[in-house]
Amino acid sequence: MLPLLEPGEEVLVYPGAYRQRSPQVGDLVIVQHPQRPTLQMVKRVGEILPTPTGDEFWVYGDNPAESTDSRQFGPVARSHLLGRVTCRFR
Repeated sequence: MLPLLEPGEEVLVYPGAYRQRSPQVGDLVIVQHPQRPTLQMVKRVGEILPTPTGDEFWVYGDNPAESTDSRQFGPVARSHLLGRVTCRFR
């Protein structure tokens, strides 16, 4: 699959999206890298794993050959989901 975003494109993010509802499979989100806290990435929620301490999320890039995502660093906590992408600008 081709990348969703091209260099120079910008996204509009709703940081409060998950105060009202839970993330859903397919949501495009801004996620904080679990091992590099200053790195924010655009990923898609692929799976939701219920755990006793709260849901964890597998996030994937739309271009798996070039993406760093949960296949490398594992699931992320809900606190790492910084917002939902609502639109993009070219």
